[in-house]
Amino acid sequence: MSARTGTAAPSPAAATTPPVVDTTAPAREPGADGGRGSRRRAERHHVPLHRVLRDRVLRRPTGLAGPAGAARSAGRGKWRRGWLVAGAAAVLAALMALNPWLPNGPFNLASLWQTVLPWSGLGVVLLLLLAALRRSALAAVAVLLPALVWSVLFAPVLLDKRAVGGDFTVVSHNVNEDNPDPGRTARALAGSGADVVAVEELARGAQETFRRELASAYAFAEVHGGVALWSKYPLKDVEPVEIMPWTRAVRATVVTPKGPVALYTAHLASVRVLPEAGFTTFARNEAAGRLAAAVEREPLSRVVVVGDFNGSFDDAALRPLTGPLRSAQREAGDGFGFTWPASLPVVRIDQILVKGITARSAWTLPDTGSDHLPVAASLKL
Repeated sequence: MSARTGTAAPSPAAATTPPVVDTTAPAREPGADGGRGSRRRAERHHVPLHRVLRDRVLRRPTGLAGPAGAARSAGRGKWRRGWLVAGAAAVLAALMALNPWLPNGPFNLASLWQTVLPWSGLGVVLLLLLAALRRSALAAVAVLLPALVWSVLFAPVLLDKRAVGGDFTVVSHNVNEDNPDPGRTARALAGSGADVVAVEELARGAQETFRRELASAYAFAEVHGGVALWSKYPLKDVEPVEIMPWTRAVRATVVTPKGPVALYTAHLASVRVLPEAGFTTFARNEAAGRLAAAVEREPLSRVVVVGDFNGSFDDAALRPLTGPLRSAQREAGDGFGFTWPASLPVVRIDQILVKGITARSAWTLPDTGSDHLPVAASLKL
């Protein structure tokens, strides 16, 4: 106690310790935030259920952590990517399935597509590789669609349908006007054993060579321009068929032991693929139409049409000619029977077509030195 005032003296601790003041948080009066804090706390406790589902299910790849969650996320990712590959697969399947009805357009692209249609299977393989690179389950499943369409179109063609029992064999060959060794080609045809050999694109300078090489095996011969016939059986009513300004087709009656057969051999106009014009098929299609009209007028019931058509059996532009006829290769062959180019055949443009006759077997002969492979068929009359 102080002697002067009569009060107690402060303790040393109280005299030296300053008061504690909170300098980090400014003092606020009640309600200074306008109630925002209260609303936020209330909202956290009243979030709508649809927002919770959206945030937790749709936005987050998985609710699991660790390897299991990563695996589930990767699995869902395989179905979310690869849309471009899947779309390309759908387009390819549509082009394959609808190919007979595709409009040709100014560049005849439908005819070109139909000519190379068997090779559309490479597109399926390419898309499958892209699906694997993208690790896309969606794309892999989508590629199954064009694969299925291709199988429906061409799996029957790949089967070996050859059988015995034919009694009339015909060979057709574009021998190449610029053939450097016509003697080799003629000898190969003479050794084929066919009853009738039909030749297209026979050069004038090679005619005597062919006559000499084929004379011993074939008693009957007819040469008209670049088209010629050699036969073991008599040939009657032989006459050119005017499908172009110069002779490119011939019609003959082959007098077989089982009755007459009308035989047409033709070389339709050539085609080219040009950047400015596309697939140039106008002259070919016009010649095919004239040949189709002649075949339609044919009085005999048994008809064989052979030759270089410069187009495949699937080409819709050739349907006036091929529609009423059947392909011996499709009916009794083994595989596609590609004929051109001879060194590495990628398309069948040389055909043997029949009506009123059953094809028992069909095949291609080995390279003879021409730029085409010969085609052959054994027919049941």
